[in-house]
Amino acid sequence: MKRVQFSRRVGGFTLLELMIVVAIIGILTMIAVPSYNRYAFRARRADAQTALMQIATAQERYYATYNTYASSPVNDLKMTSTTTPNGYYTLSIGTMPGTDLTTAYVATATAIGGQANDVCLNLTIDSRGTKSQTGQDNVNGMCW
Repeated sequence: MKRVQFSRRVGGFTLLELMIVVAIIGILTMIAVPSYNRYAFRARRADAQTALMQIATAQERYYATYNTYASSPVNDLKMTSTTTPNGYYTLSIGTMPGTDLTTAYVATATAIGGQANDVCLNLTIDSRGTKSQTGQDNVNGMCW
């Protein structure tokens, strides 16, 4: 009688190999996720910047017609909402210290929802075209 021999091949990965792959994926994720979040916050800031520039343009048109600045983005400037188009910021118009709406205004975009975790919480533009921001320390110039 003939004897049949089977060759035994073991397939697959060892536990050590799988643990190394999991560790590499974890390290890559730790690097990629914060970088992606910073990019997403910066991209959403463009929503506020665009809305504030539209308010500034509309304010100048309003001033040319009525010789005063508008107090409401919705009622006076005919905007559709007090939030930015993508909903990451609320918009408001106020006066500069020591002035009234006949001479100057400040338009502010305030971060809401998930965007409130951004380093740039408030973006502002005034009637002189001065752009500024408030938020965490060391954000000078990086919000606009």
